[in-house]
Amino acid sequence: MPDPTPPTPDPTPAPPAPPAKGQESFSREYVEELRHENASYRTRAQEAKRAAEQATEAAAKANTEAEAKITAAQQAANERIIRAELKAAALKAGMVDLDGLKLADLSKVKLNQETGDVEGADELMAAMKEAKPYLFGSTQNSSTPGTPPPPKTPTAKKAQEMTPEEYKAERAKFK
Repeated sequence: MPDPTPPTPDPTPAPPAPPAKGQESFSREYVEELRHENASYRTRAQEAKRAAEQATEAAAKANTEAEAKITAAQQAANERIIRAELKAAALKAGMVDLDGLKLADLSKVKLNQETGDVEGADELMAAMKEAKPYLFGSTQNSSTPGTPPPPKTPTAKKAQEMTPEEYKAERAKFK
């Protein structure tokens, strides 16, 4: 009676096919070494890519911080210019005490970036003069000075202040 089970294949693998003409055959160890070397190159490339991304992010962050600092410095400089121009306008308008500028609403005063002029300073002074007249005195500026002080009346020189020659001359006038 024939055996009903099919024959089992041989557990040993078949020998590799001989290489075709023009192809070389490499040993298993050499192929594994090449694969390991390739993996190390891929790992280094990924690390370099991550480092480049981190450097790009750091540069972008530094750029935004620098732009913020530049903007803050420009804003501070513009505020200084506006305050200086407001002081000049306040003196021109006759403000008695420049501490009154602390009461002013500076939101309507702007610096024209193209011309460098402060816009709205005169209007602000006019509004302040109307709203807080106690801050302003008489209007004076260097182009239209106020009244000159009254001239001093000549006074006679005291004898104690005169030299002996002056005393003799004055005494001779009265004799």
